[in-house]
Amino acid sequence: MAAVTRADAGGVEAAEAPAGGTGSGAGLGGAARQGFANLVGVGLAAVAGFGLNIVITRGWSVREAGMFFAATSAFMIAASAARLGTDVGTIYFVSRHRTLDRRDRIRGTIAVGLVPVLVVGAMLAVAGWLAAPALARLTMPEAGPGAVTALRVLLAFVPLAALNDYALAACQGFGQMRPLLTVERLGRTLVQFVAVAVAAWLGLSATSALPLAWALPYLFAAAAGLLWLRRLVRRAERDVPRPVPATEQIGPFWRFTGPRALSTLAAIVVQRLDIVLLSALRGPADAALYTAATRFLALGQLAGTALGSSVQHRMAAAFARADHDEARQLYQVATGWLVLLSWPIYLGFAAFAAPMLALFGSGYGAGKSVVVLLSLVMLVATGCGMVDVVLNMAGRTAWTFYNAMAATVLNVVLNLVLIPRHGIVGAALAWTGAILVNNLVPLAQLWWSLRLHPFGHGSRVAMTLGLACFGLPLGVAVLFGAAPLVLVVVTLAGGAAYLAAAWRWRGTLHLDALRSLRRGGGAGTAARA
Repeated sequence: MAAVTRADAGGVEAAEAPAGGTGSGAGLGGAARQGFANLVGVGLAAVAGFGLNIVITRGWSVREAGMFFAATSAFMIAASAARLGTDVGTIYFVSRHRTLDRRDRIRGTIAVGLVPVLVVGAMLAVAGWLAAPALARLTMPEAGPGAVTALRVLLAFVPLAALNDYALAACQGFGQMRPLLTVERLGRTLVQFVAVAVAAWLGLSATSALPLAWALPYLFAAAAGLLWLRRLVRRAERDVPRPVPATEQIGPFWRFTGPRALSTLAAIVVQRLDIVLLSALRGPADAALYTAATRFLALGQLAGTALGSSVQHRMAAAFARADHDEARQLYQVATGWLVLLSWPIYLGFAAFAAPMLALFGSGYGAGKSVVVLLSLVMLVATGCGMVDVVLNMAGRTAWTFYNAMAATVLNVVLNLVLIPRHGIVGAALAWTGAILVNNLVPLAQLWWSLRLHPFGHGSRVAMTLGLACFGLPLGVAVLFGAAPLVLVVVTLAGGAAYLAAAWRWRGTLHLDALRSLRRGGGAGTAARA
């Protein structure tokens, strides 16, 4: 196979893979095994994160909770900016180097991404410390001087958060999910929950103790992630005579990663800027209310997060071998699994919005319309599959950049127009527009450029089952004003029918790939690092 270079791939070659590469069957088995393990870890992390928000809303006043949520949103935006899109770039290149047996390039690739992350992270921490008073006046005018302290405490940990994400992403490039599961999904999230719970129990300050309890676990996670990555790099270089210098890899790495730096930042802006704008335009109480209402989405995104982490490096390897058949199968099968796991969750959120919001305490019930709207639009998003992952691993990072920029501009404009008049519903409508752009546009691009789409037989069956077992019966029950107990009965009956139907069509849904969970070897072994 002749080597070809795509302009949008930043000069990255699609060369012939060495013999004995992973086949599609092995890829599905490995993806299923790692996806299941990752789903368990993500599930525990999401439950801990959801519980964390309940602790915060019940442990401090609505005003203090809103101030803290706005400050953490600023922290997440800064940490995403510090990553520079290197989490995607390092997965892409480390996976390619391993697939094409170019292990002498791995150390240099990791160094090329690591140094800028550290430098930019430190610069943002210093800039954030100096600009905290101005940021607090602009985004949290009602929060008082305590907002400055909260911002400074959180922004000081931006370099560690970016370093942690980068190290764990590099581990994923080696096909290793265990570091992500143990360090991030379980370790940091659970430690964070315990630390914040202790701060709430002791009645400590929301402006200093709470931010410190929330951010300090990033220190331990970053240290553990770096140690794990160091071990993987040394193992990969056992038979390498001389590593390729990092300076030779700067161009290819940053031509690929550069567009992703801005598109990753745009994605987190879409997710977090609305909270900051709500705090600035409507006050911290509205920010707390909106944060509580949208935290349910994190639970619904369990399947996407788990499957994305397990499929991403396999997709990169498939495109490195120019094996579009395997890429198509991974995309369509993963979409079927994503729909099968996520649609019942989102449909349940829409039906049970009011009782779920009551978990956060009194005064949060006004977020019901936000939960219903975003839950329904997420059906469209998950039905498109992991479009962003596929575009990135195909080398189309420039396209994801343009898509993200378009969605971000639309989101910011709609937020500024709708929030002053409609409050949290306006913010939800702005996010809805961004979600649709971020999914429907790349869906069209994948079909136009690569003739890839997520609508295989399995994904269509999964959609039909979700609507028949949950969407239709719950929709009718809500329409007729059914009591919560009736909704529970309808949900349980639909769940039983759903499981039976999934078993009936398990071959179509490729659930037979889950058999690899019961064995440590077999076809799936080739897919592991």
